Amino acid sequence: MADFLFELLSEEIPARMQGKARADLERLFTAELDAAGLKAESIETWSTPRRLTLIARELPMETEAVREERKGPKADAPDQAVDGFLRSTGLMRDDLETRDVKGKPTYFAVIDKPGRATADVLGEAIPTIIRAFPWPKSMRWGAASVSSESQRWVRPLQGIVAILGEQLVACEIDGIASGYETVGHRFHHDGPITIGGADDYVEKLRACHVIVDHKEREGIIRTRANALAEEAGLVRKQDPGLVEENAGLTEWPVPLLGSFDESFLEVAPEAITLAMRSHQKYFACEKPDGSLSPHFICVANIEAADEGAHVVAGNEKVLAARLSDAKFFWEQDQKVSLSEHAKKLDQIVFHEKLGTVADKVDRVAKLAGWLVEADIVKPLEDRPQAKVKLANDVFNAASLAKADLVTGMVGEFADLQGVMGGYYAANEGLDPEVSAAIRDHYKPVGQGDDVPTAPVTVAVSLADKLDALVGFFASEMPPTGSKDPFALRRAMIGAQALTEKSGLRFSLTDAVLKILDLLAPEDESGNRWIWGYKELSLEEQEKQPEAHKEGVKWSPQTPVDEQQTIVSLRKFFADRLKVQQREAGVRHDLIDAVFALGGEDDLVRLLARVKALQAFLKTADGANLLAGYKRAANILKKEEWEPVEGDYNPEPEEALLLEALNSAEPKAATAIAAEDFEKAMAALATLRKPIDAFFEKVTVNDDDLVKRASRLDMLARFRDAVHSVADFSKIEG
Repeated sequence: MADFLFELLSEEIPARMQGKARADLERLFTAELDAAGLKAESIETWSTPRRLTLIARELPMETEAVREERKGPKADAPDQAVDGFLRSTGLMRDDLETRDVKGKPTYFAVIDKPGRATADVLGEAIPTIIRAFPWPKSMRWGAASVSSESQRWVRPLQGIVAILGEQLVACEIDGIASGYETVGHRFHHDGPITIGGADDYVEKLRACHVIVDHKEREGIIRTRANALAEEAGLVRKQDPGLVEENAGLTEWPVPLLGSFDESFLEVAPEAITLAMRSHQKYFACEKPDGSLSPHFICVANIEAADEGAHVVAGNEKVLAARLSDAKFFWEQDQKVSLSEHAKKLDQIVFHEKLGTVADKVDRVAKLAGWLVEADIVKPLEDRPQAKVKLANDVFNAASLAKADLVTGMVGEFADLQGVMGGYYAANEGLDPEVSAAIRDHYKPVGQGDDVPTAPVTVAVSLADKLDALVGFFASEMPPTGSKDPFALRRAMIGAQALTEKSGLRFSLTDAVLKILDLLAPEDESGNRWIWGYKELSLEEQEKQPEAHKEGVKWSPQTPVDEQQTIVSLRKFFADRLKVQQREAGVRHDLIDAVFALGGEDDLVRLLARVKALQAFLKTADGANLLAGYKRAANILKKEEWEPVEGDYNPEPEEALLLEALNSAEPKAATAIAAEDFEKAMAALATLRKPIDAFFEKVTVNDDDLVKRASRLDMLARFRDAVHSVADFSKIEG
């Protein structure tokens, strides 16, 4: 048994690609081992900016000999069939064995595969792994790059180390042969390093200022950065993703503390933090009170003789330029009001089929207003004046929510959309609730994000998400498979989270129709069209100069199928709800069972039904009622019957079931109307014993047609009573 060391040395690998590259290397290597019948005791993968490394522990030195038997054609089969079998096995006809199979002579091939040296297997596997490696982006290089058949790698591949125990695993790809040599730190070590094997690899590289374990580098960055901040009386802003990225940018990480001019703190802290993070990969620091400090922590890739003084000075100079840009945008943006910025939104096409951002803003403002007018989103205080104020605030917030898209700051830092609008609105003196709604109207962005509860924010955020959902579904651009270019899955989950958190009562179908009235109002013929922007050719512009604006024509683009849009969105609504509720422990089949009733797309009511149903099915009454329902449903599915005139004396069990139905049905109906689903379940629970007794004592398919029809009618009535709460046929188990 021996350990195998495999290193692929290259020019710098982007930090964002290293995590997946490690996983891909292990996956491809394991697949090659499996194909050869080999298995390692354990596999470790590491990465630095310049290398991808794998160590497989305790590999056998040889593969095991294998005997394989293959059944072939019958002995009297045509020569073509026998010859094909021989080609697949690599044997001659005389090598085949003849055995009796069901009384007929049949050929069998017995193939003995001797064991092979593991080093030979690995030598063949390495070029296969390199050629199959799925980098998101790769390149060709050198003279060979003129051919499309030349080697590709994320950056030019420079060396291969492949050692099994102390034995070199010989292989070559595109003129790069495996060897014992690698390189150390680009600046701290000159010349090659000779590796003896897996046992001395890590420490030899450490001696040459390379820490190969990415997790160890992350720990160094985290610990030292925290200590630097603490020594200065500060707290490092926690950012696991940035720790991982800096570890992917350095082979010998050295965190250093720097500072910047306090005057930059006039700018929104999110803008400063993002400028440091996205452009420079710096950690922000906070004062004990949580406010931003004029300090940062950078991570150098060298251990400088002056303890990093020149490195810090250089980084401070670069950051000052970045923050100067941010401060310039901050000041310039606020020289005009948000309402002035909003006037430019008609110059931005939201989507060619859905008009401009200004068009979207207009729809969102009207839809958000409808949510208030229809008492779906209500003010915190039950006063007429409160509703009037809410309606005004919602309109103002919706009208200005996208205005920061045309500001310099958001143009530079797209991640700050909404955030900057909130700051600018507050600095302009707008109502705090309006400012907060502008800031937070994109929330929740995904699972786990904060869900707003302020009425103004809820109305604007929900309207924004519903408008996007209806617009793209009506335009026949729903998500497909893993592709969701317009983030509609996120929009639906966000809309559901807002609705559930605030207990908003409305029908999804009503909301869809309202949005379609705004997006694609019916024409004189009762048809709906979405109007969008279409690029005009020069010829079209000359023919219709009055109809174009900068080469773009406003015209009907897409016919809308109202019913198909509703059906598609309802299905999407149910699918996303299952995803959203999974973490809450809600069973997906119960959502299907309630949704299958049809017409139930009030989220709050739907979830109340589902949760009551889930609790009921955990009881003995619920489980037994489900069993009785499935038995009744199976009988009704198989049988056909029509009413048959005649009288008969019902069995006592029939009378009991009939009496129970007469009592349970109105009680369940009353409870459902009052949305008291627990009480509705309790009413259905009274059917459990009568239906059990019915099946135990009564023969449904009686020879007497009157009895048979009456009993099937009773089972159908029982099934329908259960369906008043949910379609139990959708419930698993």
